[in-house]
This record gives sequence, C-alpha cells and structure tokens, in this order.
Amino acid sequence: MIAKIQNSLQKLIDGTKKTHIIVGLSGGPDSVFLLYILHSLNDHITLTAAHLNHGWRTQASDDVMFCKKLCNSLKIPFVTTHANKLDLSVKPNGSKEAMGRALRRHFFAQVKKEQNADYIALAHHQQDQQETFFLRLIRGCSLEGLTGMSQINDCYIRPLLATSKTQILDYLHKNNITYITDRTNQSDVFLRNRIRNHVIPALQKVDPRFDQKFETTLETLTQENRLLQSMTQQAIQAIFESGVGDTKKFLALHPILQKRTIIEWLCNEHVQFNPSTAYLEEITRFLASNRGGTHQINLTWAISKKQNRFRIKRIC
Repeated sequence: MIAKIQNSLQKLIDGTKKTHIIVGLSGGPDSVFLLYILHSLNDHITLTAAHLNHGWRTQASDDVMFCKKLCNSLKIPFVTTHANKLDLSVKPNGSKEAMGRALRRHFFAQVKKEQNADYIALAHHQQDQQETFFLRLIRGCSLEGLTGMSQINDCYIRPLLATSKTQILDYLHKNNITYITDRTNQSDVFLRNRIRNHVIPALQKVDPRFDQKFETTLETLTQENRLLQSMTQQAIQAIFESGVGDTKKFLALHPILQKRTIIEWLCNEHVQFNPSTAYLEEITRFLASNRGGTHQINLTWAISKKQNRFRIKRIC
C-alpha cells in the first residue's frame, strides 16, 4: 500500500528540483497519515503543513498545538491561521460544511502562493470518494459529478483515493502514531455522516466486494465522461467561430451534447451560472425557437440570436 502511494506521487516529482507540496493538516488520522507518507519522500519533496483554525470547536486551539508539535517532531515547516483573519471576496452559499471547505481552499491557495509551492495535497481517501458519490447522487448531479474527486485537479492532488480508511488506521496503530479524533464526524446531524455511518457499512455488509466494485464502476464512469468531454470539445469547435455560434449545427446535436456544449460555452465565456436542468433547457428552447432577439440568462449576461447565429453578450 505505502509503495503504491509513493509510486503514484513519484509521477509528480520534478527531477530537476524538489517538488514543493503544501499538505492540508487537520490532525485527524487521514491527514496525519498523508503527512507521514509525504515525509517519507523528503529526498524529493519540500513539505509544508498548513492548518486552518475554524474556531468552531472548543478543542480548536488544542488541534493547532497538536499539529504544531507533530510538525516540529518531523522538522516540517508549519503554517496556521484563524479563519476570522481570512477575507473571502465571494461568500459561499450553503451549509457550514461548504463554508469550511471554501475557507480551507482559500487558505491553502494563499499559503501555496506565498511559498511558491507546486501542489496542495489533500487527504481524501477511498471512503471519502464513496461518500461524495452518494451525496451527489442524493442531491442530483451530472455524470461528471458522479465520477467524484480526481487524484490530480490543477494544483490539488489526492494521493489516497485508492486507500481505505482501514488501511490508514492500521498503519497508524501499528506504528504507534497518534492523531486527533473529531467526534462531530460521527454525528448523524450531517448528511455526509449519515452516509458514512449507515449507507456504506450496509453496502459493505450486503457484499464484501463493494469497495472493489465501486472503484471499478467509478473508473468506467470516468472513462465514459472523458469520451463525452472529447465529443463536447469537437462540437464546440464545429459550432463556434470567433465567438459566434451556428444554431443549426447546435440543434443537430444529441440533447446530452447540447447541454454539455452550453455548459462548456458559458464556462469559456466566464459566465457564472447554476447548471440546473431547467436552466439549460430554457436556453435550448430559446435557441430552437423561430424568433430572434435577446434572452437574458442572468443579471449580467444575455444570449442574442439572429439569422441562425447566436452569441453571448454582457448587458451591464
């Protein structure tokens, strides 16, 4: 297991210089395990640990001290700050969990920039991937959403996605490595925790092959999504020229590719939007209608259509 993780990390290492990685360290078993794995590659990696104190738990200051002592013992630079010192330009909508993720990402990106690092390593593991799948399935999402988290996504790396929680805990216990236990992770107040505590154990009990089959299925979904991404890129190239789209070519696409093309197009134009089915179908109906004119899609942007040609334009 350890060798497999190390080999996957080796692919990221630049032979001409030490690869600088910021590791998100909460003090929990997953991030402590990742810290030790990365530290084992210290001949090739420059490592910095980053810990954000949200201030939401009474033990938050103890968590900071634990992480600091751990990093001192391993001679790893440690950076921490309190969440109230961060300034998010855009406040995230949604749950407290969503706010926490946004704050952490902002903090990690800030540390990466300050230290001119190459990657940010996060300790998401196999069960996190499973929880994310069912969480998105329950809330509704596209095929791309069901493919879950990627091992590499821009500057973010997740080396533990094929590693189980059991393997992580076994390693820590066998090596007498201490970590923090967050009791809120067991609370059924949060949907993710209910999936973790009830849904996944039930599936593992129904069939002990669940973990293996889940990973195989996820890989299949990922491959199919990549194929559709490639087809979408081909459609974009065929439909658009100098920012202007051909309505007839767009309407000739399969409905699935129509939706993907709209999403890709709006993203390329840096339009902020919620890609709901109703929103995408509304745009498709406008492009399919015989009338020309303008269709406002949010407070800032509108789509104009004339003589089988359409484009996006800013209205304010």
